[in-house]
Amino acid sequence: MAPYSVRLALPDDAEAIRRIYNREVAESTATFDLVPRTAEAQDDWMREHAGAYACVVAVDAGGQVVGFASLSPYRTRPGYSTTVEDSVYVDVAHRGLGVGRLLLAEIVALAETSGFHAVMARISGAQDASRALHRACGFELIGVEREVGRKFGRWLDVALMQRLL
Repeated sequence: MAPYSVRLALPDDAEAIRRIYNREVAESTATFDLVPRTAEAQDDWMREHAGAYACVVAVDAGGQVVGFASLSPYRTRPGYSTTVEDSVYVDVAHRGLGVGRLLLAEIVALAETSGFHAVMARISGAQDASRALHRACGFELIGVEREVGRKFGRWLDVALMQRLL
C-alpha cells in the first residue's frame, strides 16, 4: 500500500475533488447527480463543507489528492440536527488500497468530535464495495429503498446504513 495521509480539505483541493466527483457523475451510480459539477458550484460546495460538515481528503506521498469524504446534513428539519450523512469517493487508480477506510474512519471521528449522534450512508445498490467499506467501519444495514433513483436508463435501489456514535 502506498503511503496515504488524511487531512481537512483546503480551498486549493477544490479542483481535485471536483475531478474525482465528476468522474462518478459521468460513469457510475455512486452519485445520482446527472450533470458534472462546475468550478463555481464546487467552490460553493467547499464553503458548505467547512466546520461541522467537514470535508477531508486523502493525499498520496507526493501530495496529490486521491480521494475525499464529507459530512452533510441528513435532513433539513431541526429535529434531525444531530444526524449527518457521509459521502466517500476514491479516485479509481487508488481503490482497493485502504484509502476509503482511512477517509471513512476520519470523517466518522470528526462527526463524533462535532457532537453528532448518528452517521447515515445512502448507497446505491450497485456499490458493493461501498457497502463492504461501511460494514467494516461499524455501519449496519437498516433498510433498502426500492427503485428511488434513476440513472443510465435504469431504476436504482438505495441501501441505508447507519452508525451510532
